[in-house]
Amino acid sequence: MNSTPQSERIHIGIFGRRNAGKSSLLNAITGQNAALVSHIKGTTTDPVSRAMELAPIGAVLLTDTAGIDDYGELGKLRADKTKNVLRRTDAAVLVVDARKGLADDDKELIEAFVDFGVKYLVVYNKADLIDEPRDGFLVSTKTGANIHELKEKIAEICREDRGSGRLVADIIKPGDVVVLVTPIDEAAPKGRLILPQQQTIRDILDAGAAAIVVRDSEFSDILKRLKEPPQLVITDSQVFAKISRETPENVKLTSFSILMARYKGVLDYAVQGAKVLDEVKDGDKILISEGCTHHRQCGDIGTVKLPMWIEKHTGAKPNYEFSSGGDFPEDLSAYKLIIHCGGCMLNNREMLYRQRMAQKAAVPMTNYGVAISYMQGILERCVSPLKIR
Repeated sequence: MNSTPQSERIHIGIFGRRNAGKSSLLNAITGQNAALVSHIKGTTTDPVSRAMELAPIGAVLLTDTAGIDDYGELGKLRADKTKNVLRRTDAAVLVVDARKGLADDDKELIEAFVDFGVKYLVVYNKADLIDEPRDGFLVSTKTGANIHELKEKIAEICREDRGSGRLVADIIKPGDVVVLVTPIDEAAPKGRLILPQQQTIRDILDAGAAAIVVRDSEFSDILKRLKEPPQLVITDSQVFAKISRETPENVKLTSFSILMARYKGVLDYAVQGAKVLDEVKDGDKILISEGCTHHRQCGDIGTVKLPMWIEKHTGAKPNYEFSSGGDFPEDLSAYKLIIHCGGCMLNNREMLYRQRMAQKAAVPMTNYGVAISYMQGILERCVSPLKIR
């Protein structure tokens, strides 16, 4: 489970006021000194995450946040980071000092949980320091009281909301042959496949089907050597045009990026957003966003190839802005269109948050693979094999 990527883990956020015992609770749940603990308020300045396996739901990522009641200019920045954790939180644990009870800051956090649609649990810590019993879920990180029960309760609320979506296994059947086209160029990581390719191969194997992995330069030859056509071809979006020409019309075709959009629950909106590419004019602002950070190289898809394809399709010269990793503009109103990567490094909550922000600003948002296939006139073919959710 240690190799499970963060995007595939259930994200559990630990929130509350300063000195409520959030860091102590993280340490108690994980059984490790993952977070620095001190009686001094504000010890946790940035979110601290720890991966673990929480039976019976599996791989989770626990994140300890700074106190929501932090003060001053730096305190506001820390509080903002705490709120940003909500964007990717599947379940929240609100830690309250049992001696003091719920404060206004705690109540505001509960309102935020509700606004974000996040299931939450209120936990009263420092139960060993109160003289009289009180209502609520009481724990003590000092004595370990109810920590095991807390783990079970967290697992319960996470299990209720855990999806069962699959990347590709639900559109193939045992015995099918699937060809995966993975170009090996300067941008390809040395000695390994990128995460969507790894995940897709595993999902195909889990479905009892066969995965044939090939470079785009050998794709045509491999098809000729197969006794029967494959049931599905999945390609890197950068070589869509070539692979589309070489794939027989009776063979289903899609891309890793389109599969990932479906898996993250944003494909419908991405398909609609791609149509705005026909309306792009000179000077329009387009945000190209990636969920990971990496060294940009010559021929980079986000900063080089996509702008080139957009300008060829539209005949216009738009203005581009770029974001990566956890950075995503709060104000999207100035953009004509957002084109996002597949989001393999972001969990579903984060991707749905970004889509919701775009919808709120009435800005269309599409996806690398969807946009590229639309500009090359093959979008309908590439989404037809999928059951769009």
